[in-house]
Amino acid sequence: MNSNPLRDKSKEFALRCISLCNGLAQQRREYVISNQLFKSGTSIGANIREGIYAQSKADFISKLNISLKEAAESQYWLELLHESGYIDTECFTSHNRDCEELIKLLTSIIKSAKQNS
Repeated sequence: MNSNPLRDKSKEFALRCISLCNGLAQQRREYVISNQLFKSGTSIGANIREGIYAQSKADFISKLNISLKEAAESQYWLELLHESGYIDTECFTSHNRDCEELIKLLTSIIKSAKQNS
């Protein structure tokens, strides 16, 4: 499969979320919120991957919109983990920066796809 920055960045974010959530679980620090982050953080890339193989432009836009919603949800769970003291500022900032980058990429691609349809 050819290089695709959005696909690659979303997969890297998913792997980072998995690592973060597994670390919290191993430390027995938190489970419920991190499980939500685990689900939403890995769903971003899964929906992007589905979008790559979309049946139509509308299907493509729909899958990327779902990814955008999952990214926004992931950002919320990261904020809760940070503000409740489960993750430190450095960890939050790093993960949030990656999530924000995905949100910007998705927003831009969705906007362009809508204009070209």
